[in-house]
Amino acid sequence: MGVSNNVTAVLNLIALLCSVPIISSGVWLSSKPDNECAHHLRWPIVILGTLLLLVALAGFVGAYWNRQGLLAVYLFAMALLIAALLFVTVFAFVVTRDEVSFSFPGRGYREYRLAGFSSWLREHVVDPEDWVKIRACLADSDVCSKLALDYFTADQFYTGHISPLQVRDLMMHELNKFWV
Repeated sequence: MGVSNNVTAVLNLIALLCSVPIISSGVWLSSKPDNECAHHLRWPIVILGTLLLLVALAGFVGAYWNRQGLLAVYLFAMALLIAALLFVTVFAFVVTRDEVSFSFPGRGYREYRLAGFSSWLREHVVDPEDWVKIRACLADSDVCSKLALDYFTADQFYTGHISPLQVRDLMMHELNKFWV
């Protein structure tokens, strides 16, 4: 067996081993029915892990036992996975372009308006049923648990460098205290 086949076999063995935790995390997420945020991620993670497992297995067997047919399937499948990854990356950048934020005088954080985002994202966020799910995910997150400890006054908060999610969560927390 040549050196390139050895290298390919070792890399695919590592990818094969890495696919197991990916599949395990997808199965773990599917065992958590109470988390609406994880609900949308569980099957794509399991499918991605399974595809990675199958492609790595084909590459390992093809390289270790010098099976040209399996190596051809491996190369084709790997090219498809790389193209899909590039598509998802470009899609994410197009949908969440950075032109939507603007500075607000006297604030250490940037403001965002829904009108600046892509129409695809606006349609999925404006739908009341989707917004209830999104709001539940944001409310369950730990993004802002330390904000009340870090900022004691309004001036410290307004001049602090915090993310828009942290601003939203802190304001929701304060509104809930007010209404309860």
